[in-house]
Amino acid sequence: MVEIDALKKWIELFGEAVTENKETLNQLDSDIGDGDHGSNMTRGAAAVKEKVSEADYDNLSDFFKDVGMTLVSKVGGASGPLYGSAFISMAKQAKESDDIASLIEAGLEGVQKRGKAETGEKTMIDVWSPVASALKEDKLTSDLIQDSVENTKEMKATKGRASYLGDRSVGHIDPGAQSSAYLFESLLKAGVLNG
Repeated sequence: MVEIDALKKWIELFGEAVTENKETLNQLDSDIGDGDHGSNMTRGAAAVKEKVSEADYDNLSDFFKDVGMTLVSKVGGASGPLYGSAFISMAKQAKESDDIASLIEAGLEGVQKRGKAETGEKTMIDVWSPVASALKEDKLTSDLIQDSVENTKEMKATKGRASYLGDRSVGHIDPGAQSSAYLFESLLKAGVLNG
């Protein structure tokens, strides 16, 4: 059973991580994208914090839906719809199960559906997919998250803005993968998994 308080803590820690690393995310994004991923995610994190911190939730579905809808409406670029879709898919899944592995799996499916991306295309999926697999086996670690991010460096982008660079996208970490790493690092720190 996942506690709402632990999930609130997770989203709060994620917001703090993207805000603290705003410039890092912007820099990663300026290498292969628009250069605003950190700014967009920080704006979204602030809006989510405002939305969920005061609210009382009696079910996970409403919580995830609020997070998702806020991200869609407040985060610019592709990230808003992608992260938003993840949390909205998790909201639907939460009506069936409160198992964190199945929730993240649903989030991954939401991102894939919206972004039409698969693993190996240098996107946030390259972090979400190994994390979802590790959660199923109760083997999620910080090292696995970091390795997944690092792996995007040698990939050639075939989706999103970075794909316009072709071979020049190789050698750069994907910004969406990096912000996803903050999401899952925060999941570990929030104690959701030991609930």
